[in-house]
Amino acid sequence: MQPVLSSSEKAPKLSLSGTPPPCMLLLSNGKTKHSRRSPLKAAVLEELEQLTIVEKPDPVCGDDEVIIAPQAVSVCGSDVRIFHYGNDRVETPTVIGHEVAGKVIEVGGNVSRFKEGDRIVMGADVPSENCQWSLVGQGNLSEQNYAIGYQFDGAFQQKMVLNDLTVKLGAVVKIPENLEYDQACIAEPLACAIHGLELGQMGLGKSMCVIGLGPIGCMVLELSRYYGAGKVFAAQRSRGRLEMAKDFLPDARFICTEEENLVDTIMAETDGEGVDFVITTAGTVQAQADAIQIVRKRGYVNLFAGLKNEPPLTIDSNLIHYREAFVMGTHGCNLPDVEKAVTLLAGGKIDARKYITKSFPLDEINDAFAFHESRQGLKVVVRPQD
Repeated sequence: MQPVLSSSEKAPKLSLSGTPPPCMLLLSNGKTKHSRRSPLKAAVLEELEQLTIVEKPDPVCGDDEVIIAPQAVSVCGSDVRIFHYGNDRVETPTVIGHEVAGKVIEVGGNVSRFKEGDRIVMGADVPSENCQWSLVGQGNLSEQNYAIGYQFDGAFQQKMVLNDLTVKLGAVVKIPENLEYDQACIAEPLACAIHGLELGQMGLGKSMCVIGLGPIGCMVLELSRYYGAGKVFAAQRSRGRLEMAKDFLPDARFICTEEENLVDTIMAETDGEGVDFVITTAGTVQAQADAIQIVRKRGYVNLFAGLKNEPPLTIDSNLIHYREAFVMGTHGCNLPDVEKAVTLLAGGKIDARKYITKSFPLDEINDAFAFHESRQGLKVVVRPQD
């Protein structure tokens, strides 16, 4: 509804000189930008297994919001699962993708945390206000379970809106100029790996076993140096994936579970003690069952990867009871984890380039997903601006 002008008010005149009228914005370089916005490309998940490049209207930035231009978005296994099977938190049509590094291009009038030009990454989980877990810094456990690329705008598009909750409470971290976007986008999965290790009380001299040597498993291997691990075992079913993982911790004891029995090998090589910490980055019942059998007394098991299309886990709970073992899971990450991930990446402690196997422009996102599923490499990056 248009406002009614009083008799003392005059409608603004369109002028080619002087102060720009309301339909134009004055930029810092003295140029004007019309408020009319051009269509942008986005990869929209229309329905299961239908990912389509479409034109979307240029988003309008609310007073409490931020708009970013995603520069690099790595494909997560959860993106692929949503593509095939959906998720209770995802309603189609939608834009998914959460492992993002981008540039702030517009900031709402009430926002002071960020400014135009900031280079940022973020954790996927978004806390909610007045939630007991969010209030103590554990927003990943929020009752609402909000996340980027789930209920909130995802990153497989040329412009992405960070809503007021994400701007205010989200695990959004600025990155330094020396960290390239293609490298920075793995900060989110790296932060999740950090979160999993710290939940498991990983520390100096402790022995550990990683079951599953995909991208997260390889990150855990590389992080084991940072945490001062002692003897490290690394298990993977396929020989090809196992050979790729050797670059990340050459002195680990690698076990191909198609060729060796994991439980027998670990127990034999630890004099029947088992290891201090086991993390399952493979989402299989077998991995979880093996993990509980190889943990030592007072040790920790982190069932990091969730199960999909697997039967329920059946265990002998006496293995936990008599060993006084601690069994846990990991869900996402929080702000300190993302901050630590950025520090490690920017400082060269974790070499992101080793994880990025191939990159694709946004128009080829279906090829990117197919390459991810081919298991020919580790991380695949989509570049929305290409």
